[in-house]
Amino acid sequence: MDFMDEKDHTLALLEEKSRSRRSAIMLGGAALAGLAMSRRNAFAQSSTTVTDNDILNFALNLEFLEGQFYTLATTGMTLDQAGISTRSGSGTAGGSVTVKTNPAVPFQDPLLKQLAMEIASDEQNHVKFLQSALGSNAVGQPNIDLMNSFNTLAQAAGLGASFDPFASEANFLLGAFVFEDVGVTAYQGAAGLISSKTVLDKAVGIHNVEAYHAAAIRTRIFQAGSAAQAASQAIAATRAKLDGTGNDDIGVGVSSGAATIVDNDANGMTYARTTSQVLSIVYGGGAAGTGGVFFPNALNGTIR
Repeated sequence: MDFMDEKDHTLALLEEKSRSRRSAIMLGGAALAGLAMSRRNAFAQSSTTVTDNDILNFALNLEFLEGQFYTLATTGMTLDQAGISTRSGSGTAGGSVTVKTNPAVPFQDPLLKQLAMEIASDEQNHVKFLQSALGSNAVGQPNIDLMNSFNTLAQAAGLGASFDPFASEANFLLGAFVFEDVGVTAYQGAAGLISSKTVLDKAVGIHNVEAYHAAAIRTRIFQAGSAAQAASQAIAATRAKLDGTGNDDIGVGVSSGAATIVDNDANGMTYARTTSQVLSIVYGGGAAGTGGVFFPNALNGTIR
């Protein structure tokens, strides 16, 4: 499905301005959200039960996901094909990537393509840095799904039966929107679990870059107009349902006459998600240790 083919539908969503009506849009994903909320305690997060290496490997799994998405979108190649290893530190081969044939996005705007290429390079560097920092302790890439996953979340968000993030520039922006805000909140939430100040410093550095990425993508969605903004609001509401809060995520649009490009709270700070909440989103409500959606067989490592 090309996002712009659904323009009339998403414009209709935008007109439903009240929170209760907007929540109703998400009822298609109620089953997924219910599963995530019921299992929230199953993804317990405690600084006494995880090590710095566990946190870095959790981040590495997410960077594999982002790295694959942007590398495929800009080059049509996987990380391995682009020369970025997905093996574990001990040499075990990484998992597979499920994606359509010829996934390179047909960019028409050279500036957007350059932005996408910059983000792809950053995500590749994040993968390589975390692998280097972890050494032999680095996990390999888990199996990643970049096709069925988007179809499932599109249905949950009320955006149609299917969604191809590689079909157009508009679709690419919405696909990127799914990842970037989650990455920012994941690093924010994990910071308090890190013991080493050196490791914390590096994690904050990656967090800041992810926040730059998120702002750039959200700005382009804002500039794309009301249909793209409406879709982002539906995606944000679904993420908030899946993480069990229902209110820690803001889509792109206008509120009280001001843009909502920055996804922040009433204090002007980025939201934080626990590892359990992040897993609930990327698994689409899948069971702890079992996975689902983007990670059909779960993450690799202790936090999974």
